[in-house]
Amino acid sequence: MKLAILGAKGAVGQNLVKLALDGGHHVVAIELDWSDAPALQSNIRLVEANVLTDELTGAFSGCDAVLSCLGVGKAPKVLLDPPPLYTQGTTNIIAGMREAKVDRLIVISASFVEAKNRGPVYFKLPMMAALHNVLDDMAEMETQLRASPINWTAVRPGWLMEGEITGDYVVTEDVIPQDLIRTRMADVAHFMLQLAQTGAWSRQTPALARKEAPEATSLSAVVKDILG
Repeated sequence: MKLAILGAKGAVGQNLVKLALDGGHHVVAIELDWSDAPALQSNIRLVEANVLTDELTGAFSGCDAVLSCLGVGKAPKVLLDPPPLYTQGTTNIIAGMREAKVDRLIVISASFVEAKNRGPVYFKLPMMAALHNVLDDMAEMETQLRASPINWTAVRPGWLMEGEITGDYVVTEDVIPQDLIRTRMADVAHFMLQLAQTGAWSRQTPALARKEAPEATSLSAVVKDILG
């Protein structure tokens, strides 16, 4: 397959690019800036583009699917007033896809868009305070997707964390299980590639999470994640 990957330098994006290339796929890796690009291997093309302002048809041309790993980061100032990556960005992505005649779109949303009552109180309170505006943007993105004619999937992970790919995460409809809270970014990449390859979960919002060690869901882990 030929896959366009937005946010290719991010934590999920880097994992996804590697998995796709290792799987023999061709990758169009899209980022704001590739001036620090590593030595390229075969089957990858680097494209510099701003999803909020640039025309994306050329980047998507000939692709079988677009996979968006875009995220706003977790700097407090950005979280309080996030850029419209999930709203205006999605509008621009869909426009570019339709011009390029690409029908398959896979994006990252969050389980907390639908269910904010996951995890212990010390987890929910800072998480909801930090992500309130971002979650609103994600919810609007999902509304846009449902109104569009394209074949989309919005992946809804739990609270993201680092870690190696496991492949043993739990996938459920819409919301992660009550007893789970965390999702590895590498596992999100693994699942997104599966969706591109199989076409599964079309026009749905699958949620994924995994039981992690207690220290990954501790108060100190939450604070560390929020403060970076």
